[in-house]
Amino acid sequence: MATIPDSVREFLGAGLWAHVVTMKKDGRPHVNLCWAGFDGDDVVFASFFDAKRAARVRRDPHITLSFHAKEYDGNALYPYLVIDGRATVTDGGALQVMDHLSPSYIGPGATYPNREMPPGWTFRVSVDKIYGQGPWNERWVEMDRARSDPAR
Repeated sequence: MATIPDSVREFLGAGLWAHVVTMKKDGRPHVNLCWAGFDGDDVVFASFFDAKRAARVRRDPHITLSFHAKEYDGNALYPYLVIDGRATVTDGGALQVMDHLSPSYIGPGATYPNREMPPGWTFRVSVDKIYGQGPWNERWVEMDRARSDPAR
């Protein structure tokens, strides 16, 4: 399991959409969008209706999540984050996960607005690798600093 830098936790705390990549039976990737965030050192997300995603994760737990910054005032690439890991899926608990993530996506103290949802599935991702462009990447930090400070 990878160590999770505070900068990664802060980035995901901004309520960024997760691009969730799972593998189909024939080996082709499948991408969904969802809310995702940390619960301890695991990334969590949920689905109320996507039984196929649950089946894909149960068959092959390897998963990739990517996130893109909403805005950026620097000169380098927009920050983005990619997390590779292994997911587990459990039946039920989707509303609790969505409530956990709602403050990041809706606002402080928020809960998921639609309370009449099916139990769905809960996904937990154990983080193996973190990469991308952002403050969790020292090379990006130096490049961004150099572009922002012409005296360097």
